[in-house]
Amino acid sequence: MPTIDTLVEELKLIQNVGTRRIAIIGTRNLSLMHQQLVEMLSYALVISGNIIITSGGASGVNSAVIKGACRADQNKLEVILPQTIGQQPTEVQNALIGVKGVLEHPDRQNMTLADASRICNREIVENSHQLITFLYHDSHTLKETIEYAHMQHKIVTVFYLD
Repeated sequence: MPTIDTLVEELKLIQNVGTRRIAIIGTRNLSLMHQQLVEMLSYALVISGNIIITSGGASGVNSAVIKGACRADQNKLEVILPQTIGQQPTEVQNALIGVKGVLEHPDRQNMTLADASRICNREIVENSHQLITFLYHDSHTLKETIEYAHMQHKIVTVFYLD
């Protein structure tokens, strides 16, 4: 059941026609059709004047978000990496060439990717007004992120792919 605080935040977002910071994250396992939909969503949100925040990823949701946002205006894209750019797959490194809003975390390079990703997802939520997530029902890390976003009184939109 939504709280009054959540409803107030939702009303503020609806009334605010200015720039919103929208986080889009999700699974690496995504069909081509879903990748294209995510890419179009990212593109449309950027050309509507929003800033998109995501993480790295050689395939799947995050990759599609990066492609769509870069096609619209790479200056409206912020990518928060769980570790360093050198630890990302070559495709991610290539996709981020020229993107100014990339934040690396060398302090996490000795962590497992799972632990670094959990921290990264929380940071993404904290830096956004709204979270959009694409996941499967067995995506535990993403479900934790969704719960965290709710606790932070963020607007959360969840798309289950199964």
